[in-house]
Amino acid sequence: MLKSMDDFLNLYKQSQEALGREKMRILICAGTGCVANGSLDVYDEFLSRVKEQNLPVKVHLMEEVDDEPHALNISGCHGFCEMGPLVRIEPGGVFYHHVKKDDVKEIVDKHILNNQLVERLLYTHPVTGQTVATQDEIPFYQKQTRVALEHCGRINPDDLNDYIAHGGYQAITRALFNMTPEKVVEEVLDSGLRGRGGGGFPTGKKWQFAASTQGAKKYIICNGDEGDPGAFMDRSVMEGDPHRVLEGMMIAGFAIGADEGYVYVRAEYPLAVKRLKRAVAEAARTGLLGDNILNSGFSFKVNIKEGAGAFVCGEETALIASIEGERGMPRPRPPFPANKGLWNCPTIINNVETLANLPSIILKGGKWFKGFGTEGSPGTKTFALAGQVAHTGLVEIPMGISLREIVFDIGGGLRENKKFKAVQIGGPSGGCLTENHLDLSLDYDELRKAGAMIGSGGLVVMGEDTCMVEVAKFFMGFVQNESCGKCVPCREGTKRMLEILTAITEGRAGEEDLLLLEELALAVQDGSLCGLGKTAPNPVLTTLKYFKDEYIAHIRDKKCPAGVCKALLDYHIDQDKCKGCGLCAKVCPAEAITGNKKEPHVIDVAKCLKCGTCMEKCKFDAIYTA
Repeated sequence: MLKSMDDFLNLYKQSQEALGREKMRILICAGTGCVANGSLDVYDEFLSRVKEQNLPVKVHLMEEVDDEPHALNISGCHGFCEMGPLVRIEPGGVFYHHVKKDDVKEIVDKHILNNQLVERLLYTHPVTGQTVATQDEIPFYQKQTRVALEHCGRINPDDLNDYIAHGGYQAITRALFNMTPEKVVEEVLDSGLRGRGGGGFPTGKKWQFAASTQGAKKYIICNGDEGDPGAFMDRSVMEGDPHRVLEGMMIAGFAIGADEGYVYVRAEYPLAVKRLKRAVAEAARTGLLGDNILNSGFSFKVNIKEGAGAFVCGEETALIASIEGERGMPRPRPPFPANKGLWNCPTIINNVETLANLPSIILKGGKWFKGFGTEGSPGTKTFALAGQVAHTGLVEIPMGISLREIVFDIGGGLRENKKFKAVQIGGPSGGCLTENHLDLSLDYDELRKAGAMIGSGGLVVMGEDTCMVEVAKFFMGFVQNESCGKCVPCREGTKRMLEILTAITEGRAGEEDLLLLEELALAVQDGSLCGLGKTAPNPVLTTLKYFKDEYIAHIRDKKCPAGVCKALLDYHIDQDKCKGCGLCAKVCPAEAITGNKKEPHVIDVAKCLKCGTCMEKCKFDAIYTA
């Protein structure tokens, strides 16, 4: 149990010495994606093979092993998720991808025993064909700047000493022993850090409100209720670097005078829950959480609250209601949580990524952080890059970088040489941007001007064969399902909007419906109680603004230009390709296909049910839609 700053410094020194004695460090990604692909089996195989070779090996940093041991560790997410399971070997940062259990023997025999690279498991550029050995040489990583993700993929998230050896808990000890709460707030204000949960409100200003509010009891809440489809930024930080999240909460607690915090994490993130609970227990057992931490006079304890997965609980007041045991529904503001929050006490709610930035800001200074990004949006931001882009995964980039750089330099462009069509940014609350926006500066203010928002960081790239009306319908369906139903504009407005969008994709809508759709969207935006409803129309409004011709084609021509909306497609048989085998006619449930044996068949469009069974069964690729 650490009882003083000297005790902490001694532990830091011992951890550093243990790290320095390692001859080789083998890191196997154990984020959710890689675990699902068998990375824990890879880890077990490494352990077995290394022991088989009688090499000194340790699985915890402080384990007593002969000098220059081989350290075998799980790690958090490396970000390059589509290439998993991933293995990184230090020194040198050698990076192997798609590693299977059967590959481990070759890595041990060649790399670990004979210092030779296993070429076939290294990254090869899909265009140039060049093979690179290290993680830093891979284009996916070259334009990234990692602050919140600094330790993800580099340390063992289940080992407190590993975090300390890499500089962990240095920031909170600096704050406790060398700074006043006012100075901590001032440093965060200087950094310009804005909330990474989507709102973008200045973190330091938020803290000022809570710090100046009188209250015998104050709380810090870490918002880990990440509900956007396809987003997993916060999950990766909680899984890969849980102590950094706790340290960020402690810094925030010290700044505003709180002695207790909650991590609100959805139960669908079992690995994050498990690692957070372990981190809290380990920090408490070591004396880094609890009463009078390191004899500084500062006390702080952390509770883990598992949410049931309601999207609306990402909204501050709904989240507070959920912790209090009530149904997760928002309430009007003011009062704001900074004045009257959890159990009516002053409460600060910051999301995971916001908190994960704090240790670096305190250690390196607000001006250092402001050196990244733009004047109005300093720092870096993590994004979950998904969709039809060649390389998907988790990226952290300086604010101000362009969409083009993310899609084409980091993401490698679109798969199968498809033409870029749009990017949906900010999840269901965000908007769709076009090719004309590829050079747009990626920051809070520029995106807002374009009708989109950063949101929590979902970024879905779409190609030429994407129907933008269908995209708007998908996101409207999501927010309509997730509406808590408390306020009429959100509950009824999103439902009516979804009905109109469905009618458009099924060819049942008239041009007057477009006016009604836009009118409803603006009414929902203006009249909804919380952020979910206020931002729900964004996908509709941006697609109406930038892709109105597609809406018109659906309504006026009864055609889906992208060939996606099933109700607007007709099935036809290519007379040159059809061999007259008759299989399509046999499987057609409506008897819409006719023709003589060994002669081209035809489809009666009036009878066709558009089920697609004929297309699935055709062996000659003769059936097409138009």
